[in-house]
Amino acid sequence: MEMQQTIERPAMCAGIGVHSGEKARLVLKPAPAGTGIVFRRTDIAGRDTLVTAHAESVSDTQLGTTLTNEAGVSVAVVEHLMAAVSGLGIDNLLIEIDGPEVPIMDGSSAVFCELLLQAGLKAQGAPRRRIRILETVEIVDGPKRATLSPAPDTHLTLRARIEYDNNVIGVQQMALRMAPGMFARNLAFARTYGFARDVDMLRSMGLARGGSLDNAVVIDDEEIMNPEGLRTEDEFVRHKMLDAVGDLMLAGAPIAGAYDAVQPGHALNNKLVRKLLATPSAWCWETDTAEAGADAFARAAL
Repeated sequence: MEMQQTIERPAMCAGIGVHSGEKARLVLKPAPAGTGIVFRRTDIAGRDTLVTAHAESVSDTQLGTTLTNEAGVSVAVVEHLMAAVSGLGIDNLLIEIDGPEVPIMDGSSAVFCELLLQAGLKAQGAPRRRIRILETVEIVDGPKRATLSPAPDTHLTLRARIEYDNNVIGVQQMALRMAPGMFARNLAFARTYGFARDVDMLRSMGLARGGSLDNAVVIDDEEIMNPEGLRTEDEFVRHKMLDAVGDLMLAGAPIAGAYDAVQPGHALNNKLVRKLLATPSAWCWETDTAEAGADAFARAAL
């Protein structure tokens, strides 16, 4: 039986927010079994500063996922850190942050993965609960589509396709089974990206104030502006899958099922998770072994 995990000891990093441009320090701390992933704003006094990492706490999905509690305290751009947490199989964590936005670091999840691995992973005395998909749920928004469907595995299977009218990106698609180690090897390094033509507009909206070639892949017409180029030719779709891993973690537990998306984004992912949680017949809690998980899938197919 898989047991819940946290980290062995605290870890810290600091950087700037890609949108706010403000500096922030993260301190990642072990948390007891059953805690889940919780943020604490250490720069705010006099209000409830705990923000639960859950789909129901999502208040904004414009170029990132923002969580807000009932007191109005928020933490922005949580998806890359949440993706690392999910990809490494961490269930319980307290994340202290002294600013409004998780640092963007290099635009990927790689730094967060390294930080968590250096802190060490620690098994806890409680079984891991996963969300077993029993019925397909789907969100369609014009050309965008995302589904969560039953699958016999205990791990999440991801498939994504993106298409841009731009020769640098074009059409890219990828499928990946999120077995242990697969996220760190195949997705964690993929950076966020954007177009040079949009920078002035985004900054006029109060976004991308901390963005640079150090933390994003920037496309100018048909060229990559970053001197080092891409880390892989399909880095763009890999980053979309990275984002999906982080957004799906906001279901509150690992998902045993298949995610399939066309032109995915944070808004679509959040709507999908909310629809799943609002459809009791579409999922159940599971703490069994892989063999029992396959039996649950078989029963759901009857």
